[in-house]
Amino acid sequence: MSQDSAAATEAARKLTGRRRREVVAVLLFSGGPIFESSIPLSVFGIDRQDAGVPRYRLLVCGGEEGPLRTTGGLELTAPYGLEAISRAGTVVVPAWRSITSPPPAEALDALRRAHEEGARIVGLCTGAFVLAAAGLLDGRPATTHWMYAPTLAKRYPSVHVDPRELFVDDGDVLTSAGTAAGIDLCLHIVRTDHGTEAAGALARRLVVPPRRSGGQERYLDRSLPEEIGSDPLAEVVAWALEHLHEQFDVETLAARAYMSRRTFDRRFRSLTGSAPLQWLITQRVLQAQRLLETSDYSVDEVAGRCGFRSPVALRGHFRRQLGSSPAAYRAAFRARRPQGVAESAATVVETMVPSQGPPSGRRGSSLSSAAVPVAASVGSGELSLPGPDAYVPGRPALPGQRSAP
Repeated sequence: MSQDSAAATEAARKLTGRRRREVVAVLLFSGGPIFESSIPLSVFGIDRQDAGVPRYRLLVCGGEEGPLRTTGGLELTAPYGLEAISRAGTVVVPAWRSITSPPPAEALDALRRAHEEGARIVGLCTGAFVLAAAGLLDGRPATTHWMYAPTLAKRYPSVHVDPRELFVDDGDVLTSAGTAAGIDLCLHIVRTDHGTEAAGALARRLVVPPRRSGGQERYLDRSLPEEIGSDPLAEVVAWALEHLHEQFDVETLAARAYMSRRTFDRRFRSLTGSAPLQWLITQRVLQAQRLLETSDYSVDEVAGRCGFRSPVALRGHFRRQLGSSPAAYRAAFRARRPQGVAESAATVVETMVPSQGPPSGRRGSSLSSAAVPVAASVGSGELSLPGPDAYVPGRPALPGQRSAP
């Protein structure tokens, strides 16, 4: 689900100098992925006035000296340089080549100047790292691909990273999650500029939904961020993942880390980009998802084996994260899996998940909270992501899965 801040509804800031609202500059760098780079070029660079889509003027700008090498070794030559950004009312950074490399200083200066002069600045996927390096995300909400969200949060602690969202609109600065979420944000920009009808017409031409519901939760991976491996909290996180079948809370984790709850919350958030309680609930829901896919445990048994205090708590958090009840999710999953696949994986899960132990007496983690997709591996046998046959006609879709056009 997108985050539309109050700032997004305010009148646009007045553009200064030669800047025009209908002019969109796309800033390209060498090493950037071609898919993300092509999204704003297609949305803002093709004349679709015959379909009722207002026309933008596109300026493709090189953020550094060319030629620019992209996916597959292709070389691109941008028709404009950084100086052309001075005419744009919207500046889009589709993606950055490496989250570990600093962007060129000249490009960062151009982005800061554009923002100061009233331009709207947009970062798609890892483009958020460029905006953060320019200081444009300080004190603001932002998102990026869920896989890079912990790194963004740790490197730029003043940025309020929310890895749940497909995109975040903070008025004059906007960011999106990975890859296809860039389409969602570009459609949102058209909707903001020209209304729902224009955005709907463009979506039909692109053969995509005008507005996707949900966030990044359904695309979660089971891996931990790379940075956690050498951190002292890694042992605490590993213990939590091995004991999800037990009822424990964040205070228990803080005690194992020999920290106060407040210090633990701050350290955990800086490391992973999410609050400990949100992370813990997410892990329990992910474990429940795996058990529903690969075992015959009842929903009550699944709740107990995932550390939820009751089936009611499991159902509430499961529905908030995946948009379905546990029973409906299992039925839909089994309807589209080949016979025997889930049965062969059940043995793996049986060895992965210890049987439910006696109640520990500690306060459980079933408090209501939005889930943040920073997840971790508890073993193999992952079957939750849709396979290549996900849109085969006649196969029921998983809850929350977009139907084939």
